[in-house]
Amino acid sequence: MQLEDIERIGDYVMPERPAVRSDLALIFGTRHGVEDFCQAVVTLWHKRMFRKAVVSGGMTAGLHDSEAETMATRLMELGIPEHVLIIEPFAMNTGENVWRSRELAERMLPLEERRSVIAIGKICSARRYLMTLARHWPGPIVTAQWVNYFAVDKSDWHLDPEFAERVRAEYVKIPHYIRRGFLIELPES
Repeated sequence: MQLEDIERIGDYVMPERPAVRSDLALIFGTRHGVEDFCQAVVTLWHKRMFRKAVVSGGMTAGLHDSEAETMATRLMELGIPEHVLIIEPFAMNTGENVWRSRELAERMLPLEERRSVIAIGKICSARRYLMTLARHWPGPIVTAQWVNYFAVDKSDWHLDPEFAERVRAEYVKIPHYIRRGFLIELPES
């Protein structure tokens, strides 16, 4: 693969949306890099970057608890108060993460506490998270904190076999998801 293709694909799949102080964090569940995720969330919490957080993620193979419950437990061990966390333990895909979290936030929080969202998720799925939010929760201002639990920096994604496979898979599936109506393309920045 040519360097310009590596950069183009990396920039497309992993767009930057630097986190700013927001009302709410939406933490996309994972079974990979849980400690890295939790440390990133706690760092944002200590910087007062959000007031409430929805932790979303259902059951996955190999886990006794849902991704959301596993992550929420660790976040509380690291000092985030239980009352800050809204746990959504049923989502089985990114679309469900977003619409289930949106429903919980709308039910539990007044509008002024959900006008802005920090998306926190895997760096290799960054664009798909943003596109899913744009499709299923278009109201809030969205910024992001991407978690890179791989052994290389974002610009070297192609050098780590797992990172490279995940980025390539995202690059291939995004157009299919757009055609199926799961996502909408982001405006050019």
